[in-house]
Amino acid sequence: MSHTWFWNVIQNDFKTGNIDLDGCMRLLEKMQITFDEEHLKHIFKKSIDKHSGDIISMDDFKAIYRALVHRPEYEELFKAYSINGNILPHGQLLKFLIKEQFQTEANETTTLEIIMKYEPIDEVRKRREMSFEGFIRYMNSEECSIFKSQHRIVYQDMSQPLCDYFISSSHNTYLIADQLMGPSHLWGYTSALLKGCRCLEIDCWDGNNNEPIVYHGHTLTSKIPFRSVIHVIDKYAFMSSAYPLVLSLENHCSPRQQEVMAECLKTVLGDKLLSTPIGGDVEMTQLPSPEALKFKVLIKNKKVGTVEESLLRMEQDYHGEAEEVSDSDVDSEDRESDETLPLQRTRTPKRKGERRDSPSPYKKQKVRREKVALALSDLVVYTKSQKFVSFEHSLQNQQCFENNSIGESQARKLVKISAKQFISHTTRFITRIYPKGRRISSSNYNPQEFWNVGCQMVALNFQTPGTHMELQDGKFLDNGGCGYVLKPAFLRDRNTSFTPRNVGGYSKPMSLSIRLISGHQLPPSSMSKSNKADPMVLIEIYGVPEDQARKKSTVIKSNALCPKWNETFSFNIQVPELAMIRFCVEDEVSLVNNEFLGQYTLPVTSLNTGYRNIPLISREGIKLESASLFAHVWYY
Repeated sequence: MSHTWFWNVIQNDFKTGNIDLDGCMRLLEKMQITFDEEHLKHIFKKSIDKHSGDIISMDDFKAIYRALVHRPEYEELFKAYSINGNILPHGQLLKFLIKEQFQTEANETTTLEIIMKYEPIDEVRKRREMSFEGFIRYMNSEECSIFKSQHRIVYQDMSQPLCDYFISSSHNTYLIADQLMGPSHLWGYTSALLKGCRCLEIDCWDGNNNEPIVYHGHTLTSKIPFRSVIHVIDKYAFMSSAYPLVLSLENHCSPRQQEVMAECLKTVLGDKLLSTPIGGDVEMTQLPSPEALKFKVLIKNKKVGTVEESLLRMEQDYHGEAEEVSDSDVDSEDRESDETLPLQRTRTPKRKGERRDSPSPYKKQKVRREKVALALSDLVVYTKSQKFVSFEHSLQNQQCFENNSIGESQARKLVKISAKQFISHTTRFITRIYPKGRRISSSNYNPQEFWNVGCQMVALNFQTPGTHMELQDGKFLDNGGCGYVLKPAFLRDRNTSFTPRNVGGYSKPMSLSIRLISGHQLPPSSMSKSNKADPMVLIEIYGVPEDQARKKSTVIKSNALCPKWNETFSFNIQVPELAMIRFCVEDEVSLVNNEFLGQYTLPVTSLNTGYRNIPLISREGIKLESASLFAHVWYY
């Protein structure tokens, strides 16, 4: 029956005779078979090498199809449950789901839904059975992905205060390259929003014709109009997530241009812009929830006076008014000495007619009292920027709607010496961490160390690929990719005694076992003239210090198409709620040098058990459609 189905599917394509490589690709695409072009070319060439010419027959195509699709590891599983090696009745499929995939809640309805969805052969489907062709399609589907399908949608409680969530956050969102000379581009905002980012940064400076501009001040990065940025944000704000978007303003504009900013935010964003407390609650003893703030844009900026004063002013005409805020109130990335750009222009002899006091584009500007336009200040409700002084100072003076930004260097010291106070602080106040200014190349720090102490907004340079951005992407795959992930209970409890180095009674040990079985259509090495690579797999755990681990598979020589490992790796994880797992495939170029081929990172709590496919993602964050690893996952 499988044989007949196959010929019926392909015979039209062979009506005019044999087909070439392009025809082979079109036919595979018609059959919805994903393939890597290099691997297909290699298999196709082996077929035509048997006879002269560059076209293949139906039998040749069948051999190519089998080489790409009929994986021995799938066949072994299928035959273990099939009654005759050809057919899987729905009762046997149910046994497979319960015993191998640990889907204890599966029932007859589950199996019939799978058969109806994945079985391509009509006669088999009508008999409520599954052929090997259907089993392959099921095993390659998202239902058999290592990432839990239940976590692909918003499943967490979204009614807790904002400070109870990890929030996907970007640093200097407008930059798409380095921090010093690279371009500023609207694509920075578009791409971050499409990834589900919920906190964007906008550095605002005075521009010509009373129009504010966005760029990295005192550097040679290019400039883009503030108005254009807000138009892009308006268009893409809620395309990937319905939950609130925070615009973190690094505001260097004069009061006059701040008024232009305020007017622009109001006219462009309209009803999306939150400018008054939810339900008129001016007391604000607790932050509202992401659910209550759905489809709202929040402004994070300095604020003058109280919310009541803002509401009163909004009823009056206060055009052109501004008030000073002292440096002690200002929460700005420019204020931390070890976070500012280290580049200083050397003093050069003064040319005739040149003023000595012309500002250097790199020199740190002297901190002054700053004026904040009331029109902009009044748009700040739940995200008021407040300078961080100390944990004691915050506990005594800070209000729930006041947020701190702390540079990575200072934050790292605080984690080391005051982890308990840091966690106590983040149970109450939204805390944003940002990269130090010395990261001129837009490199990133490890976000895990700050998630471990409950920091909500751990801002990274989204334009820079690498392990740290992969951790960020993996973290926020969870909860439907909405950009908000509920923190574990021990990071929300104000009386918690948890610290990353002393987990104590908060430990919920997990014994995790991963049998790495095989790889399929892995990207060939850039050094290879054909489809070859010498792949190895790294499995890494990121979490509290005690849980950090890294294990390596053996190297499989000259096989990127279908390497087989069959190696088991075991991990003991004390705090699975904070742990991330990363699978990284590398090509062994030499004994001291490996080439990255692909990776996949996800929260440990999002791991599916049983036989699972691990999709692979390129360094640039693009899914490699045909490449995957196959593993058996088990934990208790």
